[in-house]
Amino acid sequence: MDDERRKLEEDRRFKEEDAVRPSAKEGLVYFTDRKGDPLNVRYGGLHAGDVPKYRLVDWGRKVLGLSPALSVVHRGRGGVEVAPFGRRRMPALTDSHSRRLLAAEPKRRLLASSEDKYKYIEVDGFLPLTTNRPRNDHQRYRDIEHSKHDYDSDDSDVSEESASSEDDETGTTRITARQAMIASLDAKVQTNPQDISSWLALCAHNVATAPLNMKNAKQTRAKLALAVLEKAFAKHPNNARSKTLRLKYLKAGEDVWEPKKLADEWEAAVKVDDVEIWLEWLDWRIRNVNNILENLADDAALVTKALAARGDDVGQLRVMWRVAVALRDAGFVERANALFQAQAELLFCMPQRLSDQPLNDQLDALEEFWDSEVPRLGEPGASGWAAWEASGRPEQPPPPNQRSEGEPRGHDPYSKWADSETLADCTRTLSLRPSDDDENADPFAVVLLSDVQPLLLPLRTPRAKDVFRRVWLAFMGLQVPGFVASLSERPEDNSDDRWACSQLVSPSYLASVFPADTAAKRITADAQAGVLIGRERKYGSGFGPVKNWGYETIAPLDALGSTKWTMWTSEDVQGVDASLAREIFRHCRLGAEDAEWDILNLAFEAAISLKSAVKVSKSLLANAHESMPHWAAHARLEALRGRLNDARKVYQTILIASHQTSPGSGTLWWDWAQMEWLARNDDVAQQVILMSSGVAGSGGTALLRAKRHLESLLTQELLQAPWREREPWIKIAGLLELLTSSSPQAALTVLDSYLDALQPSTPAHESLTVAALALLYNHAAVLKSPTPPALLRDRVERAVEVYPSNTAIMGIFLEAEKGQGIWGRVRTMLGEMTTEGTGKEKGVTRRVAEVWVANWEKGRWEAEVERIRNGLAAAVEDDRTRGSAILWKLYVAFEIRAGQPGRAKKVLYRALSECPLVKDLYLLAFGPLRAVFEVRELHDLSDTMIERGIRMRVGLEEVVGELEDTSETKAEAADSEDDGDEIEHDARELRRLMPY
Repeated sequence: MDDERRKLEEDRRFKEEDAVRPSAKEGLVYFTDRKGDPLNVRYGGLHAGDVPKYRLVDWGRKVLGLSPALSVVHRGRGGVEVAPFGRRRMPALTDSHSRRLLAAEPKRRLLASSEDKYKYIEVDGFLPLTTNRPRNDHQRYRDIEHSKHDYDSDDSDVSEESASSEDDETGTTRITARQAMIASLDAKVQTNPQDISSWLALCAHNVATAPLNMKNAKQTRAKLALAVLEKAFAKHPNNARSKTLRLKYLKAGEDVWEPKKLADEWEAAVKVDDVEIWLEWLDWRIRNVNNILENLADDAALVTKALAARGDDVGQLRVMWRVAVALRDAGFVERANALFQAQAELLFCMPQRLSDQPLNDQLDALEEFWDSEVPRLGEPGASGWAAWEASGRPEQPPPPNQRSEGEPRGHDPYSKWADSETLADCTRTLSLRPSDDDENADPFAVVLLSDVQPLLLPLRTPRAKDVFRRVWLAFMGLQVPGFVASLSERPEDNSDDRWACSQLVSPSYLASVFPADTAAKRITADAQAGVLIGRERKYGSGFGPVKNWGYETIAPLDALGSTKWTMWTSEDVQGVDASLAREIFRHCRLGAEDAEWDILNLAFEAAISLKSAVKVSKSLLANAHESMPHWAAHARLEALRGRLNDARKVYQTILIASHQTSPGSGTLWWDWAQMEWLARNDDVAQQVILMSSGVAGSGGTALLRAKRHLESLLTQELLQAPWREREPWIKIAGLLELLTSSSPQAALTVLDSYLDALQPSTPAHESLTVAALALLYNHAAVLKSPTPPALLRDRVERAVEVYPSNTAIMGIFLEAEKGQGIWGRVRTMLGEMTTEGTGKEKGVTRRVAEVWVANWEKGRWEAEVERIRNGLAAAVEDDRTRGSAILWKLYVAFEIRAGQPGRAKKVLYRALSECPLVKDLYLLAFGPLRAVFEVRELHDLSDTMIERGIRMRVGLEEVVGELEDTSETKAEAADSEDDGDEIEHDARELRRLMPY
C-alpha cells in the first residue's frame, strides 16, 4: 500500500510540473532506480524482463507514448487493452474466439440415473440442474469471524459431497455425446464387421472431432478417416470390395499420400470393376492429366473397354458425357459438340447396309460423310447420314458460320479479352469446315472425325439410344430432374452431379439465385406517432429456379402452385441454343409413337412460348391421333395458357369416345378433374370423377358407387399395372374424398392407405408423397380453403426428412412457413449437421437451392451471408461434392455478390488448385475480379493456362502485348530510373518482396 501511495503521489507531482512547464525540454523525463540491480554489473545491462513494457499515465487511462485517441479499456494479468476513444470492442460471431466456442464439444451430459428414470426431477416446468459450486444457505456477511480451518473444512465437505453425489447419480466417467457415439459404433462394428453403414458412421464421427478451422485440418481429418477405413479393411476381406468404403478411402488418401502410392491404390481399386469406381478414377485422371487432348482419349478408352466387356451401355455413355464436359471445360467446345454429333449419326442415321458391319468399317464410311462438309445432326438443314447416302451423296453447302453476337464492352484490355473468350465459347459451339474462310478462327475450331473417333461407342440398343439423346440435352443445359441419378443401379451412389449440372451456374441461373440488390437492408419497423410498428414480412415464391426430384416423379408439364411452376421455365432455357435443341428433338425420335420424347419437346417449347408450344403440339397430333399421352399434353398446354374451355373440349372429345379405363385415360381424367377443382368448380369436378367411374347420376348413392369402383380398380384390376397407370386413379380417389367430405384429413387418409404399401425412397413413394402434398397445398394455399396450418407443416416436415433434395417438397415447405416468423425450421432444414452430430450429405443441386433460399424472405440476404459462406466452405471440402467446378464457380460468384473481392480471390486460387483444367475459373480473374489482380498475376495465370493445355482462341499477348509493354510496368520502370541509385532500388525491391 505504501508503494502504491508513493507512486500516486509521484504521478500527481509530475502532472503538476508538466502543466507548469512551457516545454518538455526544460525538464528531464526519466525513470528512477531506487534499488540497484547487481546483475547489471555482472551481465552489462538490464534483464529483458526488468524493462517495463508500458507506463500508465492520466490515472491509468492512457499509456505513455501512444496516441491520445487510444485509451485503456481493460487491465488484466497479461497486460492492458487499448481501444480508440475508450470504446471496447465487443466480440462478434465471426471472431475466432466465438467460432471456437461454437465449435466446441459439450462439456456436460445429462445422463439418467441407474435408480431413477430421470436424473433431474421437473419442478414447476423447469429442470433444476445441479452444480459443483459450493453453496451455503446461511448469510456469510453476518458472520463476525471465520477461521481458516472453517473455510477449508466447508469447502472440502461440499466438494466431496458434490463429487460423490455426481458419481452416485451417473455411475460413469463424464464423456461427451460424440465419444459415447464413437464407443457405441465401435462396439457395433466389432460385433458385425461387415456393417458398412456403421463403418461409415464411425468414420464420420471420428473425422468430426477435428474441426475444419483448425490448422492443417484437411490432412488431420484425412488421417483420421484413413485410420478407421484401414481398420475396416483389416476386419473383414469383404469390406475391401465395398465401393463406398474404397472411394472414401481413396479420397482421404489424396490429401496425405505420395503420388506413386495414390496411383497404386487406384490401380488396386479399379480391379473391383464397378462403374462408379471407374468414373471416379477417370475424374481423378482428368484433374491430374498433363495434356488433356493426348491423355484423355487413352484413359476413356481404357474405361469403356472394361465396361463394354460387362455389356454396360449406360456406363459407357456416362464416360462419354464426362469426357465431353472435360473438353468443354478446357475450352474445346467444338470438339465436345462434334463428339455428340458423330455419335448421333452412328445411332440414328446409319445406313442400313452398314448396320451389320464391324465398327472400323462403319467409322470409315462415316468419315466420308464427315469430310463432305454437308450439314450434320444438330445443324440447320441437316438430313442425316443415311439420307445423304440414299440421295446419291449430293454436294450441299455447309451451314453458315456462327458469329459472335456483339462485342465486349469496357476499356480494360484484360477484361475485354476475357469477355470475348466467354462470348465465343457460348456462341461458336459447332465445328467449322476446312473450307471456311474465318480469319479469327484458331486450329481447334475445325474438328476432324479422327479427333473424336477414339471416343465413339458401338451402341445399338433402344435403351442406349434413349439415354444418349437425354444426355445430349443435358449437356446443352436441358436436364431432366433426377436423370443423372437414374443412370446408376443405386441412385444414392451416383455423384455425377458434381460435373453434369453445369447449367446451375449459367448467368441466367446465377441472376435468379442471387438477389438483384445485395445491398438492400430489411426495415423491420416503422414509427407512427412515436410508436414502433413492425413491418409485414415479404416473401418470394417458395418454388425457386432449382429443380431436382426423383426421375419421372413429376411430369414435364405438371404445374405446382399459383405461379404454375413447371419442370422447365424461362430461366432454364435462356442459355440454351434453341435451334440446336429443336434439331435434336426432330432427329432423335425413336419411331412414330415416341410420346415421352414429344412431351419433352413440348415442355421445351412451352418454356419459350406457350403459343408456339400449342402449334408444335398440333403438328405432333397430326401423326398421333390415337395417342392418349399426346392429347393429355395438348390439354395441359391449353390449361397453362388459361384456355380452360379449349382444354375441356379436348377432355370431352377424347374421354367420352374412349373406354373409362383404357391405357393412358387415367391421366386425362385426373387432369380434367384437377383443372375443374382448381377453377373452383367443385360440382363439375365431382361429376367428372363420377363419369370416370362409369357411374350415372349424382347424390350419395352415386358417390358411394364411385368410391367402391375406384377401390376395386386399384386393388384388383390395376394391382399389377405400371405405376404410371395406377397413380392418377389414386389421386382421383383422394380428390373425391376431399370433395365429398370437405376434410383434407380424410383425403390424406385415403392417400396414406396406398402410400404405406410402397417402399420409401422409391420413385413411386416419392411421386405419391409429392402428389399428397400438392393436393393439400392447393386446398390450403391456392384455393384458400379452411385448413389447420399445422396439418400441412407437419406433413411436409416429415417429407423433407425423407427426401431432403426434392426441391418441389422444399418449395411447399417454404410456402407453409410463410407468415410463421420462425426461421428455426428453415435453419434446421438448411443446417450442416444431423441429429447424430455428423455432416449432412448434400448434392450440388441442394447446395445451389440453399443459396437461393437466403433470398426467399426479402431483405434477409445480409443476415444469411455467413450461413451461405459456411455452407459453401463445407461443400467444397465434403467428400460427396469435392472437386466440383460448379460449386467453386458458385462460391466465387457468391463472394463477389457479397462484396468481398479479396475473399473471392483467395477462393479462386483454391478452385484453380482443385480444378486446374476449367477455363471459366481462370477467366474470372480477368473479368469480375480484375480490380484485385495485378498485371503480373494475370500474365502468370495466362502462362499457367498455356502450360496446362487450356484452349485460348486468341492469346493474351496478342491483345494486350507483352508484360514489359504494359502501362503499369512502364510506370514502375520510370520510377526506378528516377531513383537513380541501384542500391536504393535493390533495397526497395527487397522490402516489396518481404517477407517472401
